[in-house]
Amino acid sequence: MTGLALTELTLSHFRSHKAARLTLDPGPIAVHGANGAGKTNILEAVSLLSPGRGLRRAAAEAMVRRPEALGWKVSAVLRSLHQMHEVETFSEEGTSRQVRIDGKAATQVALGRIARVLWLIPSMDRLWIEGADGRRRFLDRMTLSFEPTHAEATLTYEKAMRERNRLLKDQVRDAAWYSALEAQMAKAGAAIHANRQACVAQLIEAQKEAETAFPTADLLLTQADGEMPEDTDALLEALQSSRPRDLLAGRTLIGPHRADLSATYAAKGVAAKDCSTGEQKALLVSLILANGRALIAEFGAPPILLLDEVAAHLDADRRAALYDEIIALGAQAWMTGTGPELFDTLQSRAMFVEVGEESGISFLKGTS
Repeated sequence: MTGLALTELTLSHFRSHKAARLTLDPGPIAVHGANGAGKTNILEAVSLLSPGRGLRRAAAEAMVRRPEALGWKVSAVLRSLHQMHEVETFSEEGTSRQVRIDGKAATQVALGRIARVLWLIPSMDRLWIEGADGRRRFLDRMTLSFEPTHAEATLTYEKAMRERNRLLKDQVRDAAWYSALEAQMAKAGAAIHANRQACVAQLIEAQKEAETAFPTADLLLTQADGEMPEDTDALLEALQSSRPRDLLAGRTLIGPHRADLSATYAAKGVAAKDCSTGEQKALLVSLILANGRALIAEFGAPPILLLDEVAAHLDADRRAALYDEIIALGAQAWMTGTGPELFDTLQSRAMFVEVGEESGISFLKGTS
């Protein structure tokens, strides 16, 4: 069987889960239980099977179960297209997160080559009305699903920019101190911009071809200070030219870290930030589904989807439409809610997992 899905998931001392194991179906997974039972913790564990800091963006030491603080591990068997992989990510006694694939030490970029994971969580409901940082992270997660090296480019750029900003704050004016850092930023920054542009183009195309109950979003990649230099040489020249202005500000004022993603509810011609809460949520869902459709053509399978409290701000009809589209997409979609009644229209089409607590050991009861 082809596709992209976890067939087994094991948690050890991860967040609220002392020990938990699931054998999984390839389709939708409805995770339900009382507030505080640890539903979101399970989704966070799955998110760590892809590059980055996971859906909570937490440090490794914050994920360990208390009070033991023994370190944590997330293990999974991943079916990726025609291959099966054993994947582990873990932290030992506060150390930084490590990765093993098929028993061998691996990088997070290597994770991105075999797994594509996207998520929507409640804090993202305000994505269109808050700062650009969140929209860049949202765009970069989608971009990473198309281009696994995007994470590496982003890390390289951010590390070099932090060093450059330190020089700027210290009012260092000797150009020799900046040259190597700006060269790194220019190369990585041009790659980041090109990757983001390609992602936006693929999302636009995927929306055009889809018949969906969710609204189409007109997307535009914008820049805080006008145009983003398109290639390495142009960005390097811009960084060099901007140095006097950056010295006054004490930080870098040009580059892909100043980008933003704007969206418009196409059928109404209304900017996403001016839409109702329900419309804003529907636009986010629409983009995640479009990303999934585009990945089927690009990667060969839809991503694993993590939809935390997905029923929030969706009425019963739109919720049912979402479940139908997930089934049509063929994605393993992990969805959380307080009760199984929220997933009634899925019925026999999903695996239901009840989350509770028994004697300090996580209780996960799965039914197909």
